[in-house]
Amino acid sequence: MEWFSTFYETYGDLLIKGTLDSLYMTSISTLLAYVFGIPLGVLVVLTAQNGLHPNKAVNTILGWIINIGRSIPFIILLFAIIPFTRLVAGTSLGVKGAIVPLVVTAVPFVARMVEQSLADIDAGLVEAGQSFGANTWQIVYKVYLKESLPSIIRGAAITFISLFGYVAMAGCVGAGGLGDIAIRYGYQRYKPDVMVVAVILCVVLVQLVQTIGDFIARKVDKRVVR
Repeated sequence: MEWFSTFYETYGDLLIKGTLDSLYMTSISTLLAYVFGIPLGVLVVLTAQNGLHPNKAVNTILGWIINIGRSIPFIILLFAIIPFTRLVAGTSLGVKGAIVPLVVTAVPFVARMVEQSLADIDAGLVEAGQSFGANTWQIVYKVYLKESLPSIIRGAAITFISLFGYVAMAGCVGAGGLGDIAIRYGYQRYKPDVMVVAVILCVVLVQLVQTIGDFIARKVDKRVVR
């Protein structure tokens, strides 16, 4: 108990701030990644060979953009787009400087997951919507997105967890967060107890997010019998 009191007095505020910074960066990045990733994924599905508006050229270009974005390691991307980060966020350092590369690396990932979720929709539902005279926007909203919502929610949880891991790398630009604390204090300053606590907090947060994501997905899944 004495160890805990001493530890909390010394590192408590630091770990609380690191936890909040990690959650903030990951939450904002996940939200923005879906703002841009969902339309991109929808466009890929619509322009596919069996889509509502087949367009091989557009579909190929979008596919290449997504594949290139997914193939660049985050630690390289983090430094490679520093000028773009400064242009968008006004700085390449700290929490604001980390969000831009996090969003850039997550958008292609989200687009692929959204594409897969929409591709799994029963083609009969799309045909039924067309037979009722629904336009493209109505089919996208009422059929594609509505029917794939449970899968999209689970994908959001996966994206959040993936970005939570990338936040540790963002410590290279002074972004802070639990990963940065574990490295700077636990490893570089030879404080294994700080590293262990930071890792435990990361595990707890990841498990919590995954549990919440699964719970919400089950709630909105019409196929689940309650």
